[in-house]
Amino acid sequence: MTRIRKAVYRDISKVAQIYEHILDIEEQSQSTTGWIRGIYPTEQTARNAWEAGELFVMLQDETVVAAAKINQIQVPEYKDAAWAYPNAPEEQIMVLHTLVVDPAFSGKGYGSEFVSFYEAYALEHHCPYLRMDTNARNLAARRLYKHLGYLEAGIVSCVFNGIPDVQLVCLEKLLK
Repeated sequence: MTRIRKAVYRDISKVAQIYEHILDIEEQSQSTTGWIRGIYPTEQTARNAWEAGELFVMLQDETVVAAAKINQIQVPEYKDAAWAYPNAPEEQIMVLHTLVVDPAFSGKGYGSEFVSFYEAYALEHHCPYLRMDTNARNLAARRLYKHLGYLEAGIVSCVFNGIPDVQLVCLEKLLK
């Protein structure tokens, strides 16, 4: 059985290990996230999210199998997206950042389950407008988000989290 909770300090290194597992697979050309080891994401990425009280983890028994940062902070690059809901009130927008599932646990529906948690969390906080992003190269994430009803609001060319030449896919969904 899985459960999702706010991360505690000891989860930071476990989330960082997931980042490293994903980067290992990326470097073996078995997946494409567009991330770069040592630049993004790093253990400091997880630490910053934890310090802000915005890091959430999914546990299978007591093993961290997935994680993400959830808040209402839209990255500056979002201003260049062609949002379907451009006039959404800022206080009603929730954002999902850096959703990861440990590759050792992929294919079990944990990504979808985490997004469902994000949606419920957003509604609990009176935020029916959901936003997130992914790298255009991350075709698996794009398929997942499309399957879950997210619309691609455009692709923004940028330097993102220190990574040059990113084609940032901005996604959104309105919960009713």
